[in-house]
Amino acid sequence: MSLTIGVHNSNPTLYYLSRLDFAAEELAPLGETVVFHPYTDGVRTGPLLTEGVIDFGGTGSTPPVTAQAAGHDLVYVAVSAPRPDHGALLVTEDSPARTVADLEGGTVHLAIGSWQTHLVAKALDDAGLSYAIDITAERGGEDSEKLLRDGSIAAWVAQGPQLAAALRTGGVRALVRTGDVITDRSVFFTRRELAENRPEVVEALVRALRRADAWAEAHPGEAAAIAAGHQGGTAADWETALRALPWRIEDVGADFLAEQQQAADIFARTGFIDGPVTVADAVARRDRD
Repeated sequence: MSLTIGVHNSNPTLYYLSRLDFAAEELAPLGETVVFHPYTDGVRTGPLLTEGVIDFGGTGSTPPVTAQAAGHDLVYVAVSAPRPDHGALLVTEDSPARTVADLEGGTVHLAIGSWQTHLVAKALDDAGLSYAIDITAERGGEDSEKLLRDGSIAAWVAQGPQLAAALRTGGVRALVRTGDVITDRSVFFTRRELAENRPEVVEALVRALRRADAWAEAHPGEAAAIAAGHQGGTAADWETALRALPWRIEDVGADFLAEQQQAADIFARTGFIDGPVTVADAVARRDRD
């Protein structure tokens, strides 16, 4: 059998795993091989699992919640350690906004459907505001930083090398650090069938994730050069961003599930998802027994 792992640029562990031999090495004793399926939008991970295009994937915190809400039967298998400095909600240095509440009525650019939605929705909820009502959320793009700097938008969620570059350039400040609001973990999940019927395969893949993280932590310069050459940006900004990540894979625990449930409840209240989701359903039955 050949396992297909989904890989996209926004999940650093899977991005580097796809460029190393660790998954193949861990699966070989089980008689399995591996291929990587590249795609551009992590929001598609749930549908790709259900459609059988991939067997295993990883995203930030929001896509598995929206996938559950859409009826995809996924199972969480591992999470990264918290990533408090992975991103930030930026405003200009001279912006009158001093708290999230000051963004009321403004336009915020973010990667809608990604972990950034969790960040913005939770920050607004904590301030007594609604993601659906009190701001205009627009999908960010290559011009988001320019639009922020010229005053066309109120705030922008930046991450990774874009965040490093914006802060290095100056003229902006972090209104909210990611770690001030959410843990912002990478989240790894699969189909229920694989999780419950082939747990040894899932365990092998998690070992491979840990090895990929260990490699990235030990080789930040090489990892940065790979990302800059493939995704753009400078190697220096990439290295700054990569050094800010924890590079540690953890088991799915009660604290993570509680945070995901809180996000799901906020999304349901604001209409970002159509109805309530029970996050604990996305755990292998053998783990709930």
